[in-house]
Amino acid sequence: MTIERESVAARARGWGAQALQFAAALLIVFLAKGALAEPFYVPSGSMEPTLMIGDALLASKYPYGYGTASLPIQISLPETGRVFGGTPKRGDVVVFRWPGDRSQAWVKRVVGLPGDRIQMRQGQLFINDRAATLKPDGIGEAEDDSGGSEPAYRYIETLPGGVNHAIFKLRDNGRLDNTPEVTVPPNRLFVMGDNRDNSADSRVSVRDGGVGLLPMDNLVGRADAVVGSWDLGIRSQPVWTWLSGFRLARFFTAVR
Repeated sequence: MTIERESVAARARGWGAQALQFAAALLIVFLAKGALAEPFYVPSGSMEPTLMIGDALLASKYPYGYGTASLPIQISLPETGRVFGGTPKRGDVVVFRWPGDRSQAWVKRVVGLPGDRIQMRQGQLFINDRAATLKPDGIGEAEDDSGGSEPAYRYIETLPGGVNHAIFKLRDNGRLDNTPEVTVPPNRLFVMGDNRDNSADSRVSVRDGGVGLLPMDNLVGRADAVVGSWDLGIRSQPVWTWLSGFRLARFFTAVR
């Protein structure tokens, strides 16, 4: 009888140790997601050609500090600002909580910092009355959310300060090609999608489905790398062809 009781107690201790190990592993994963980096999925084409529909991103959290927006789970807490906060650099690609619904994570490029004056003139970005230069770079294919695609003019845009990146222009005289000049207030950012005619960004108010001037407290992190990518358009093909949808050339590539 004593031996049986000791066996039950030993099993209980073993289960308890395993439970503690499992809880510790979960805590480590939670802390890593909360403090270091977190994966995100790109569901739309607003950042093409930099990011494609089906890309899996890794967003680093430490560059901009930590706030409620950077928690790996969304819970309602009073917004108290950011700890170890840092301001993004012009040209950074950032992941943030959409001001219209903080359960949604969006990704755009920072083009305007606090104090900057931002305006679009005939499809060209002006920052503090200085044009971001555009260099034609051929024709690309812009994919839409339904899996279709259309030709897009590709340009290399160089921002004041020297950061350059590719953008798409689908058409001339787009509805967001001419905007009033906006001065970015303190603790806000002006963000835009690289697919300039297919992006609801700071050129569009939150009320109309855009971002408006993004509060820095909504920042989650900086998009640093594409860790995987799968062409969602292949879902209409037979299942046995789906492996061919992996875009291996995009795996573990830097976001610029």
